[in-house]
Amino acid sequence: MHIRNYNYKPLAALAAILAVAMAIAGAAHAQPLTKIRYTLDWRYEGHFAMFMMAKAKGYYEREGLDVTLDSGAGSVASINRIVGGSHDIANADLSTVIEFLGNNPAMAGKFQAVYLLYNRSPMIIQALKKSGIRKPQDLAGKKMAGPIFDSTRKAFPIYARAIGIDPKSVTWLNVDPALRENLLARGDADAISGFELDKLTLMARGVKEEDIVTFSYADAGLKLYSNVILASSKLIAEDPKAVAAFLRATNRALIDTIADPEEAIKYLKVFDPLADPKTGLEKLKILLRVINTDFAQRNGLGAIIKADVENQVEDVTAAFGLKTKPSADQIFNSGFLPPKSERIPRSASK
Repeated sequence: MHIRNYNYKPLAALAAILAVAMAIAGAAHAQPLTKIRYTLDWRYEGHFAMFMMAKAKGYYEREGLDVTLDSGAGSVASINRIVGGSHDIANADLSTVIEFLGNNPAMAGKFQAVYLLYNRSPMIIQALKKSGIRKPQDLAGKKMAGPIFDSTRKAFPIYARAIGIDPKSVTWLNVDPALRENLLARGDADAISGFELDKLTLMARGVKEEDIVTFSYADAGLKLYSNVILASSKLIAEDPKAVAAFLRATNRALIDTIADPEEAIKYLKVFDPLADPKTGLEKLKILLRVINTDFAQRNGLGAIIKADVENQVEDVTAAFGLKTKPSADQIFNSGFLPPKSERIPRSASK
């Protein structure tokens, strides 16, 4: 991990914490650490604070791993990094994974999902009241904006079927993620795709919360698992203990982040010195709503229900007309999860 030299005292303090954690972890392991290259599916932002904390506080090192944590550029990029061999572990949206495997059946042996991050979909559509859009069905015939790789946009045909409109009735504008909210605020788009935390971005553009209309995919009755952790089949075959160790450390970080988000967000500036911790904390707390759910309390973090994955495969196959239909067992491997007792979230301490 590389830290740029900013004249910023809090950053220096965090760098010192990181150095101490690394020194302790290094002393604890007589054997060389196993190198793991891990990619997020987006930039270093507050909602990924749990992974940054796991790296900075030495959670991975204590499991015998030397993890490189890279920023990402969307789920498709994450999948390509795994398939291309540049990374061992990645974050990606499950529907995007299903679409990729369905259209590229020869790739079915390249990776598997090993941990469910978001057990409730954070996907939303945002519009402004002044557009006249009041209910989901009003999206028919409208102009919507989103990056072509955006998982919410890619899953829109599934949502459209659920609300009873033709997905082809919507005209999509291909935009850079940084411009999406600007287009909506200016009225150049009627609605935009995104995650629940993107509402903060729209409000930062000067839009008042009361002027925003939000439609949640989950509220439409869609049981769509969202982000998962993928492991390359090469790593699974050659070092299954490293996969299990990675999940133990990551699971611990998720448990600790749910219990104390304010502690986790401290490590955001280690990876992005220019980040705003206040905004980062707001994003983190929003995303924790799709991680720390009743489902997680019953089943534990990371777990799936196989029938839910099978139903999601059916939905994605129908919406995208996939060439083949991957099986749930091809997609998800639960064999590396920590025991359920270690995956039950603790209540937030603050």
